[in-house]
Amino acid sequence: MNPRFPPRRPRIRENVNEAIRAREVRAVFPDGSVEVMPTPAAIRRAQELGLDLILIAPTAEPPVAKAMDYGQWQYENKKKQHEAKRKQHIIQVKELKFRPNTDDHDYDFKKNHAIRFLQEGNRVKAVVQFRGREIAHTDLGRKLLIRFAGDLAQYGAAEGMPRQEGRNAHVIISPVKAVVPAPKEKSKPEPGSAPVAKPNPENNPS
Repeated sequence: MNPRFPPRRPRIRENVNEAIRAREVRAVFPDGSVEVMPTPAAIRRAQELGLDLILIAPTAEPPVAKAMDYGQWQYENKKKQHEAKRKQHIIQVKELKFRPNTDDHDYDFKKNHAIRFLQEGNRVKAVVQFRGREIAHTDLGRKLLIRFAGDLAQYGAAEGMPRQEGRNAHVIISPVKAVVPAPKEKSKPEPGSAPVAKPNPENNPS
């Protein structure tokens, strides 16, 4: 045996079988029976069924343990964690930069980007940068940001009015859920009323 590489110790499975430290548990078995019993007795009964005793609610009083296959339990847990992670959406702040004299083509290009960001559930930070003598015309940047927030009102709501910080002005827009209009109900004839016949053009004299 190489002393530089000691043998790997077997991994201890926590909250499973003999690793359960509670003196007694509320044991749940595959046939649906539930019984409060000493932990060693619950482990023996689970093993007689070819299963493991797994602690699933350690903070309960008494703790709840379930007789089930440990490998299957691990697989189901990993599957649940993967599904939860897949559904989780991390909200990001997407920044778009403008100049006070941004032309319409560049404005529309960035507006379309902002719409896509908001539809994806992200926030948008629109920033107007002032360079040199442009700082004397901060009102133009403010108007641009107000216009930008207004054009995106269908997709997002501005978090307050535009703010000036040094040579930059910005506004943050958060996504809103689209309101789907309810379908219009077709008007039904009143009870007892005869249906109106459509005119037949063949019967009408020319």
